[in-house]
Amino acid sequence: MTGMLLPKFATVGLTPIPIRVVQLVTQKVFDAVLARHPTLFDRLGPYAEKRYGFDPVDLPFVFEVLPDGPTIRVLRKGVVSTPDAMVTGPFIMLLALLEGRLDGDAVFFSRELEVSGDTEAILALRNALDDCVLDLPTDIAAIAGPFRLPVQRFFEFMREWLLAEKDRVWN
Repeated sequence: MTGMLLPKFATVGLTPIPIRVVQLVTQKVFDAVLARHPTLFDRLGPYAEKRYGFDPVDLPFVFEVLPDGPTIRVLRKGVVSTPDAMVTGPFIMLLALLEGRLDGDAVFFSRELEVSGDTEAILALRNALDDCVLDLPTDIAAIAGPFRLPVQRFFEFMREWLLAEKDRVWN
């Protein structure tokens, strides 16, 4: 798992950021993704009522998604939370899985990813994501107004650079 961790220099300044600011930015990105992919959670069926937790091991935050809201909540690590299903792994890996750039089974069985709680709910979410072609740089750029193209190019560059460096141990 160490190969996909964000470098410490990129995360050290995140802890003092007020959680409300992180929540606001995260909700804005979440809303932008859902605006471009309104049927993202349609295939969840009864699992749409579940609470999904995502714990990036290299960030000081945990994210909870409630598909039937749809809402996303950001919590500081250590805050008591009881999602129905939790996925734990490096942030870049979680984003790559979201976009379908990594094989979820392969990273799970290699123990680079940990899944706990309602695994059927996680499988339903994975199937829903498989049906939806996400491109986060494009989705995020959609909210950048006249800066759409440079924002998209920046996030595409960062994605490719981080994924290409996945085998480098930063920490």
